[in-house]
Amino acid sequence: MRFFVIRYKEHIYLSFYEILGLKSMKKLDLKRIKIRPAVKHDTGVIFDFIRSLALYEKRLHELSVTEADISDVLFERKIAEAVIAEYEKMPVGFAVFFYNFSTFTGKTGIYIEDLYVSSRFRRSGIGKLILSYIARLAVERKCDRLEWTVLKWNEPSLEFYRKLEAEPKDEWVIYKMSGEALYKLAGI
Repeated sequence: MRFFVIRYKEHIYLSFYEILGLKSMKKLDLKRIKIRPAVKHDTGVIFDFIRSLALYEKRLHELSVTEADISDVLFERKIAEAVIAEYEKMPVGFAVFFYNFSTFTGKTGIYIEDLYVSSRFRRSGIGKLILSYIARLAVERKCDRLEWTVLKWNEPSLEFYRKLEAEPKDEWVIYKMSGEALYKLAGI
């Protein structure tokens, strides 16, 4: 049996639901879910969620982020933001996001870099609550869209987004440049 381990206020918690081996938390009382902005004290929790996401996406070998990196980007330089989803004060999900800008519309948007809900809490409505929270922020901040990417094999997430009436941007190809190629182009 796999245990879900997460840090919260410098303590390690094993999810009760994981220990019992329950398959999911589909019948959660959503009134007991709180979505809140992350604070510096959440750095370790955010790191643990990112590690869990990397495991889920089969990309743990690519993970190089440190808690210091997270603290710097989210709480020192404030380049991105994060929210934490809590169930009865226990962290069960998170999202990291930042602004983007459309030269065609002249409007800002919010790009969601990561959205993750712990496995036992999926299909309970928490992911939608996190997205709704960020959508409210977007509207309040006069943004005209939310954008994110999804791995092509992640059918549960693709189905979830289809049900929300999100539109795939099939006409676009996303490029990435990093490492040696980035330094070469920069002339460094």
